[in-house]
Formats: sequence, C-alpha cells, structure tokens
Amino acid sequence: MSITPIVRWLCLRATDKTGLYEMVDVMSAEKRSLLMSRIRGKDTMPEITIRRILWRDGFRYRLHTRALPGRPDLVLPGRRAAIFVHGCFWHAHRGCSYFRLPKTRPEFWEEKLRRNRERDKAATRDLVDAGWRVAIVWECAVRADAAAVGYLLGAWLRQTAQYLELGAVDHAVVGSSEAPNDHNPSY
Repeated sequence: MSITPIVRWLCLRATDKTGLYEMVDVMSAEKRSLLMSRIRGKDTMPEITIRRILWRDGFRYRLHTRALPGRPDLVLPGRRAAIFVHGCFWHAHRGCSYFRLPKTRPEFWEEKLRRNRERDKAATRDLVDAGWRVAIVWECAVRADAAAVGYLLGAWLRQTAQYLELGAVDHAVVGSSEAPNDHNPSY
C-alpha cells in the first residue's frame, strides 16, 4: 500500500520538532465557520433535559429572562431561583473530561473562555446580591445522571439554600452549596 504524495505532505506538515503530531483541520475554513455558527447558546440538549425533568416534577419556570443578569436559562420567580445550565467547554469547566483547550489559537481560546468565566461569576454575584438563589448545572452532570441532577435540583428548589453547583466526577453527580468567591473560585 503506497502513501499518496498529499498524505505524505500532510503527515510531514503535521509533525513538529519533537516528532509529535498537531491536529490538522480536515475542514475548510468556510465549513468550520458554518459548523461553529450552528452551536446554540440556548435550548441545548442538557438544558432541555433539565427543563423536562423539572416540568414533570411540577416546577414552572420562565426561560432566558432578559431582565436578570446573565439571562439565566431557567427562572422560577416564586422561589427567587435562577438556574444556569453550562456547557463544559464554553464555560471552561475545570477538571472536566468534556473540557479541553483547543490546540489551535490557544491564546484566543484562553482569553475567550476567561471572559466567559468572568461574565458567569459577575452574573452569579449580581443575582445573589439582588436576593436571588442561583444554581449552576454543568453539562457533565446531566450526561452522567440526569435523574440525579433533577432530584438534587428539586430538593434545592424546595429548600432555602442560596447556591448550588452540580457537576460530575468520575461519572457521578456531585454538588456544592458553597458560592464561588475570591477565596473559593469555582469559576
């Protein structure tokens, strides 16, 4: 089996000085742009899953309320609760297997994701300062066990705890009730 000249060229081009391979994008810039433009900021599968579970459990909510800082994904005004469903990549979930910084243009991605995290932290702080309770649900938790996430969210909504964060560690849902601050930067 022979290697075509174009494959040999791609392999040589992808090899750096250490002999390791860099990711060569197999899509044209136009196709990559089209793919990236289809990534949604709302109505994602993890968000829809959480909405269905909460609705089934009798919770009624509003979606993407613009009047609140950060436009929470779900708002329960009667319970003064705001729920954000974060994608692990777009919100740079530390220690999560679904988050990996892209190797192409790392400076751009570091800055973009840093700004996203800062915006998330500011929105959470503003909501708490305004008397709202805030829950952060990470995509990895929904993927690991959506039913457990729904149960924990329902329990949190029925209580008076100010903050809840649900993520996954080793495919098990874990929660934290300690709000992020300068000493405990969850973000």
